[in-house]
Amino acid sequence: MSGPSYVVRVAEDAADREACFAVRKEVFVGEQGVPEELEYDTYDADAVHVLAVREDGVPLGTGRLLRDGPSVGVLGRLAVTPKARGLGVGAVLVRAIEDAARARGLGAMELHAQTHAVGFYERLGYEAYGSEYLEAGIPHRGMRRVLG
Repeated sequence: MSGPSYVVRVAEDAADREACFAVRKEVFVGEQGVPEELEYDTYDADAVHVLAVREDGVPLGTGRLLRDGPSVGVLGRLAVTPKARGLGVGAVLVRAIEDAARARGLGAMELHAQTHAVGFYERLGYEAYGSEYLEAGIPHRGMRRVLG
């Protein structure tokens, strides 16, 4: 998938994964104050990481896909660097993660959205459910979408 001046792909190697982690550190740890020990977890080893990079190789955004049972994917750790916001990177990352889920036979996606991002996910077809809760000290809502 490509956008105006960036490409989005499944992380192909260790360098891509490090770029994904660097974006997460900038956004979640640096910008939002999430403790580093909470940001990186054992799920990273088994996750499918997706990376958005500028044509010159500068990382712009990331997200990951986990499996929850035989048919549900969990979209998480979606982050876009401040300079890349407004370019459509987040939406392209979500669609790439959904494509990766479909390729693995998954029929639905779930995610834990920061409450300020609920509208973003709703525009992409996700529906909120349940009450607001705190995760890493940040308000969240559960959301899901059946993949077509």
